[in-house]
Amino acid sequence: MEKSLKSAEYTRLIALLVAVRQKAGIRQHGLAKKLGKPQSFVAKYEGGERRIDLVEFVAIVRAMDADPVRLFREFLAEEPTKPPRRRARA
Repeated sequence: MEKSLKSAEYTRLIALLVAVRQKAGIRQHGLAKKLGKPQSFVAKYEGGERRIDLVEFVAIVRAMDADPVRLFREFLAEEPTKPPRRRARA
């Protein structure tokens, strides 16, 4: 199993969070302030340098005035991204 931080599915989850933040018109700094975290916290998870857990996911989504259950359902409803197949060495 591929590490989740580098998986296509995790990348898709983060892209969804970024899209919600941008649609809400919230900048990284503003979101971080609502979370009581430095701006680098948001930049690191959005940039794939830091993994978020479920509790952080809920806090992040709520800080954007969105519904974490609805957003997670939206994520689950999308077709999973399959990792590229590795070629066998000859």
